[in-house]
Amino acid sequence: MKLDAPVGVISDTHGLLRDEALRLLDDCGLILHLGDVGHKPEHETILERLQALAPVYTVRGNIDTAPWAGRLPMTENLEVNGWRLHLVHRLEDFNEATACDAVLHGHSHKPFHAWRGGRLLFNPGAAGKRRFKLPLTLGKLWCDEHRLRHAILHLPV
Repeated sequence: MKLDAPVGVISDTHGLLRDEALRLLDDCGLILHLGDVGHKPEHETILERLQALAPVYTVRGNIDTAPWAGRLPMTENLEVNGWRLHLVHRLEDFNEATACDAVLHGHSHKPFHAWRGGRLLFNPGAAGKRRFKLPLTLGKLWCDEHRLRHAILHLPV
């Protein structure tokens, strides 16, 4: 798909979508939720609220056990402006044979980004309920013609 706006990357909301996260994602042309949306039936509204901002692609996380979450795939492959993005909740579930430029993952709640073997490994951290003393974060990607840029954004809470 062609996109002239940033890609919002969010994970591990665990039933809580903060207004601060919505404000940070407001300029995105696409939003990727990397799993652990929530385990209750009403947590599906998180995806609906994100969908009001931009198209949303979501993968299933280990706590996504409500009946609605059964329709979520375990992985997703997208192409944005020629960049091949692979979505998975747990990095350990990533198949190294997958042809992609970036592996977008969640689960650990720890923001992380590094280039390894020509691939970007990108974890936006967790934007929902705070775990331990980890920060509340989400990410953005800019899929430019010649460069894939990324940032971790701290929620102002």
